[in-house]
Amino acid sequence: MSESPPSTGERTGSEFAELSREVREAGLLRRRHGYYGLKIAGNLLAFAGLWTAFAFLGDSWWQLVIAALLAVSFAQLAFIGHDAGHKQIFRARRPNDVLGTVHGGLVGMNFQQWVSGHNRHHANPNHEEHDPDLDVPVVVFTGAQARLRTGFLRWMAKHQAVLFFPLLTLEGLNLHVSGIRAVLSGETKRRRVEGAVLAMHVVLYLAAVFLVLSPGLAVMFILVHQALWGVYMGCAFAPNHKGMPTMTGDKIDFMRKQVLTSRNIRGGPITDFVLGGLNYQIEHHLFPNMPRPHLRRAQPIVQRFCATHGIPYTQAGIAQSYRHVLRHLHEMGAPLRAADRVRRAA
Repeated sequence: MSESPPSTGERTGSEFAELSREVREAGLLRRRHGYYGLKIAGNLLAFAGLWTAFAFLGDSWWQLVIAALLAVSFAQLAFIGHDAGHKQIFRARRPNDVLGTVHGGLVGMNFQQWVSGHNRHHANPNHEEHDPDLDVPVVVFTGAQARLRTGFLRWMAKHQAVLFFPLLTLEGLNLHVSGIRAVLSGETKRRRVEGAVLAMHVVLYLAAVFLVLSPGLAVMFILVHQALWGVYMGCAFAPNHKGMPTMTGDKIDFMRKQVLTSRNIRGGPITDFVLGGLNYQIEHHLFPNMPRPHLRRAQPIVQRFCATHGIPYTQAGIAQSYRHVLRHLHEMGAPLRAADRVRRAA
C-alpha cells in the first residue's frame, strides 16, 4: 500500500538541523580509523585463513563447510565496501573508493555500479518511481507493480511470499552478473578498473575451485557458497524497508522521508555484527556517513527526538521484521490470486 505523508513545511528543516547539531556535538560523526583498521584486518585474516584451509583440505566434502563460512566472510567484506561507499571510513572520497573497489574485487562486485544505485536508493527510499531497490522484476512491492505483471512474472508475484527466500539464493549471482553487465555496457564509473578487478576475481575464484576440487564437488562448492552469500546479503538488506510505507511525489521533508520508510532491527552486539550495522537503518539513512560503531550510540538520540516531534519510529525484532516483509509480499500478491479465482469460477 502506498502512503504519502503530508508535507510539514519549513518547520521540519529546522528539526533536522537541531537533530544534526545534537549528533555532531556528541561526536558521532567523527571518523573511527582504529575501529575500521581492526575490522578490516580481522576480515582479511579470516578471508585468507578460509582460503588456506580450502587449499589444505583438498578434494573433500568438508569443503562445503568452508563454502558456508566463506559466504559469511564475503558478506562481512561487502559490509566494509558499503561503509566505504558512504564515506564512513575516510572523509575524502578517493581512499574510500580505493578501499571499496578492493573489497568489491574480493567478493566479485562492481563497487562503482553498486554505489551509484545505492545512492539513488538513499535519496528516495521506498519511492515508487525513483528507488531502484523497488524495481525488481521478479518481486512486486506495490499494487501498481502487481497490476503490470503478466505471464510467468505474474505467477511469481502471486506466490512471491513463498518464493522470497529461495529467490535470495540467486542474489549473489545477480550481484556478479549486474556488475559485469555494467562494465560491458559502459554504465559504470572507472570502467577499466572495475572490469579488471571483476575479471581477476572470476579467474582466480574459478581457477582455485576447479584446480583443487573434482568437477562435481567444485560445482557443488560454488552453488553452496554463492547461494548462502545471496541469502545472507538479502536477509541483511530486506528487513530495512520492505513492508514499510512507499512514497509517491515529493511533498515530504528529508527527515520524515528517511524515518517513515525505514525499520530498525532490535538486538545487541551479535545483531550489529551479523547485519553489519544495517540494523540501525533509520540512523544510517539520516546520517549515511556516520561510522558504523556510532550508530548504536545515535539510536536513542534519534528515537527520543522522533518521539518529541511526533514522528513514528519503527523497530522490530529480527523474526518479526521478516514476518512483516513476508506479510507485505503476500498482500501484494493477493489481488492477483483473487482475480485468478474469479476467472476460474467464471
